[in-house]
Amino acid sequence: MQLMTRELHTGAAPRPGALRDEALPVVSIQPVRNDVSLPLLIKPNSSRTSLVEWVRSNCALLEKLLLECGGILFRDFAIRETEEFEKLVATLSGNLLDYTYRSTPRTVVSGKIYTSTEYPPHQTIPLHNENSYTQNWPMKIWFFSRICASSGGETPIADSRRVYGRIPAGVRERFECHGVMYVRNYGSGFDLPWQEVFQTDNRSEVEKYCATEGIQFEWLPEDRLRTRQICQAVAIHPVTGEKVWFNQAHLFHVSRLPAELRGAMLTIFAEEELPRNVYFGDGSEIPSADLDSVCAAYEQEKVAFPWQPGDVLLLDNMLAAHARNPFTGKREVVVGMADPYRAEGARK
Repeated sequence: MQLMTRELHTGAAPRPGALRDEALPVVSIQPVRNDVSLPLLIKPNSSRTSLVEWVRSNCALLEKLLLECGGILFRDFAIRETEEFEKLVATLSGNLLDYTYRSTPRTVVSGKIYTSTEYPPHQTIPLHNENSYTQNWPMKIWFFSRICASSGGETPIADSRRVYGRIPAGVRERFECHGVMYVRNYGSGFDLPWQEVFQTDNRSEVEKYCATEGIQFEWLPEDRLRTRQICQAVAIHPVTGEKVWFNQAHLFHVSRLPAELRGAMLTIFAEEELPRNVYFGDGSEIPSADLDSVCAAYEQEKVAFPWQPGDVLLLDNMLAAHARNPFTGKREVVVGMADPYRAEGARK
């Protein structure tokens, strides 16, 4: 997609005698970098432009742009507080979603706004689509940069359509044919406990959720739990009809752990008891070379930009993957998720 820099004059009808720039707020729209189309950068040309009001008046335009490019970065709109961000998300996306069936640690900041994944600053979080290890996910994910790190801390993104296209055909075919089976063991002390993942300490509630979502479960001694779920490897966007790479095999597979940590984990646990691992949907092993190809495709499509205070990033969660770079200093990026979607054929 080629995008020309442009200015949009939008907003309410002018008041009699009002100046044009007061009645018709102007924004500029262009790629964040000249060599990429993702994300699209929208900036105000007036300090009086309210992002919430502009979004309210331009929902259809934003939905169209989001389907074209996969991500939009709003900058210089003077968004300062989490409450403002939450109002912005609700303006375009309606009700926000809870973070259920968790994979990473997060904390509620306000309402249904969460911290981004709370991993140590030195760690990289690889590119992925939110909740693509399940059969239901948010179609939109929003990020708000409240405090920028002293160095690093970017949120790289990548076009999931282009990632799919870069993965060798043979690898794609194996994943598409078999799907992906996620195996998780809770209660070892090395990952999230099941009480946090399912947001309850009631076993019956866990069993009910698993039955609804098509998750096999097995209670083990010492209050441990093992789950298995077969999910999509590739998904079709419900609006554009495009195929996207949509799974987290490269995050769950034991081969992706650093060598020293992987050796230690396999010394402590039998393979079937690892806190998390992944297989093809028929239970067969996923070759680590296949995941090397997947990671290489993500790397080739990765786009990173420095956060600025007050930046808001909106992604179509199927069209664009996101990540996190290591950082130093204090960093605060909060997240809101909206527009639930359930995979075709998934249990209800």
